Amino acid sequence: MPGRSLEPKALSSPRPGRGAEVTVARGKRAGCGRVTAPSHALYVKTKTSPARRGGHRVTIIGAGIAGARLAYQLRAAGARCEVTVIGEETHAPYNRVLLADVLAGRYAPEVVALPQAPGMRCGVRAVRIDRDARLVVCDDGSLLPYDTLVLATGSNPVLPPLRGLFAAGESELPEGVHAFRTMDDCLALASAARPGVRAVVVGGGLLGVSAARALAARGAQVVLAQQGEYVMERHLDATAAALVRSHLEALGVEVHLECRVRGLTAAQGAHVVELADGYRLDTDIVVLACGVRPRVGLAQAAGLQVARGIVVDDRLCTSDPHIRAIGDCAEHDGIVYGLAGAAIDQADLLARLLTGGPESGPQRGYAGTRALTRLTLPGPSAQSPLDIAAFGQPVPLAGDDVLRLSDATRGIYRKVVLRDDRLIGGILLGDLATIGTLARTWEDDEAIAPDSSPLHLLTHDGGSSS
Repeated sequence: MPGRSLEPKALSSPRPGRGAEVTVARGKRAGCGRVTAPSHALYVKTKTSPARRGGHRVTIIGAGIAGARLAYQLRAAGARCEVTVIGEETHAPYNRVLLADVLAGRYAPEVVALPQAPGMRCGVRAVRIDRDARLVVCDDGSLLPYDTLVLATGSNPVLPPLRGLFAAGESELPEGVHAFRTMDDCLALASAARPGVRAVVVGGGLLGVSAARALAARGAQVVLAQQGEYVMERHLDATAAALVRSHLEALGVEVHLECRVRGLTAAQGAHVVELADGYRLDTDIVVLACGVRPRVGLAQAAGLQVARGIVVDDRLCTSDPHIRAIGDCAEHDGIVYGLAGAAIDQADLLARLLTGGPESGPQRGYAGTRALTRLTLPGPSAQSPLDIAAFGQPVPLAGDDVLRLSDATRGIYRKVVLRDDRLIGGILLGDLATIGTLARTWEDDEAIAPDSSPLHLLTHDGGSSS
């Protein structure tokens, strides 16, 4: 049974005629605060074309890294565009990658805020796209016309199919059960995570590991329940994951592997997490960190082509030539990246496409992103953090060459995978001094010279190769 995803449903709305000029009564607004809904919206039919005299209208749905970056780049290019960005959250745009550091108390929310995007409207949700009239209908009753619409709707947390997670007829998570995706999720967790509070994190991927270490930093008693054989399975191999597990345990996190959560029950203001083997974990807080899913509901309701994500071509066009998609919601060449690096690459390229600037690469379009995953886990002391980097395909196939270098006494592990004399993936833990060389070699995708030993990719300051 697939997990659930927190995604608002698209709503129906009156439909204006084709080519209509729209006069909209909007509610009053002060910055990124609460919106006062308008009393009415008036459609006025005219014979004018959709384009307005003020310039090309670019409406961006989504104020995450992808949407905000695109707005900044359009402004920097000096384009004659009228840019509007709408974001559901009442917070100004922020760097979602740093939410775990906010939860840990390392950063205040304002520290991870991004610069205000041009044309930003916070606390507004798009509920329907009228492709014929080129209008976005919003939940405050306002209507946003566009010449180019950009979907940067991001992704939603996946909610596992746990027995008892939702009460009958309810769709909201019960008190004490949290997703970990938005600033509001983060602030709610920070408020609940007092020293000594019991917390169970369901999911041992990158998000779950980040949440567990952040909760431990706040003094919570943390249990991490991972269904797979080891933590961070998408990024690490078993050896690297064992080092990460040891580091988490040194932080006070209790790690359970091959541990499937079956159900959840409330008990006297707390919760009981039921495992498939019958074991029960009493807890005050449950954090669901089971991955994310592209947010495609708005696109589906508009009749756009959707697979795992919103399908786009090399020019980031959807099946409607007036609508583009970038970031976590977009699927290009069968791949949903879900990475900040890909979101930035796509936003930068789209800005050049929309402004007529030079496009990147000889293919004149998006050719994919090679992005590194990096994470730093604080240690029991300020002098003992664990730095992690992974890229490409770190798990070899038959016939691939694998080089490893390890120094157990210093907590260093390096591994690279070569295929046909090309670097296709790698993992570094502890000392990331060689990451620059590795990243350049991987991104260049060129064969290693015959007179050059592949071992130089790993060597920096000693260790024992295996």
